[in-house]
Amino acid sequence: MILYVDAHAKPCGDGSKERPFTTIQAAADIAAPGDEVLVLPGVYRENVNPKNAGTPESRIVYRSAEPLKAVITGAEPLTGWKPEGDGVWSVRVSNAVFEERNPYTTRVAGDWFIAFFVAHTGDVFLNGKSLYEVTSLDAVKKPEASPVSWDPAFSTRVWYTEQDEAADETVFYANFHDKDPNSENVEFTVRSACFAPKKEGVGYITLSGFTVRQAATQWAPPTAYQEGMIAPHW
Repeated sequence: MILYVDAHAKPCGDGSKERPFTTIQAAADIAAPGDEVLVLPGVYRENVNPKNAGTPESRIVYRSAEPLKAVITGAEPLTGWKPEGDGVWSVRVSNAVFEERNPYTTRVAGDWFIAFFVAHTGDVFLNGKSLYEVTSLDAVKKPEASPVSWDPAFSTRVWYTEQDEAADETVFYANFHDKDPNSENVEFTVRSACFAPKKEGVGYITLSGFTVRQAATQWAPPTAYQEGMIAPHW
């Protein structure tokens, strides 16, 4: 059976070609061995949790109808920025938006990981490109180009966050220089994965032709639980 998904379809579809689902998760809830989930072009802001496993003889196939045109992303739009002067802007986000953990309080860490810098699992993106994290508001106001960056000029576009515990909010500060973030595509990572089963034993699955991006995944050491934008469960 083919289950159809179209982000632009009307809600309450049944997965048929005439009435497709609007989310990949809706198809992943019912897809059985031998089924194909055909996903039409669009942006799918979700962490797909495939409920059922395929078999060696009958895999479950998730396929982008057009190569790379179906995009699964762990990010959400970040809007409502307020100017702070000199290219610096700020915005507040309720921590309720984070499904599993707050990527802006979770540092990249784990067995065998050695870093001489502070890095959180979350990130901020300007028109699809990752901004650089810094560790203080002063560093946002006075950014310095990174000597090891592939794009030193862009590396002065930086961000920093603080926690407002009383309001349970994450406060973002970013230096966009000459860009108005309210007129650009600014996104921030909120999900730890894009396609990953939440239980063990969900195998024999093919994910084909998708663009998968912008998950707040943790470091995956070889001796522990393997996280990733696309990941098995152990």
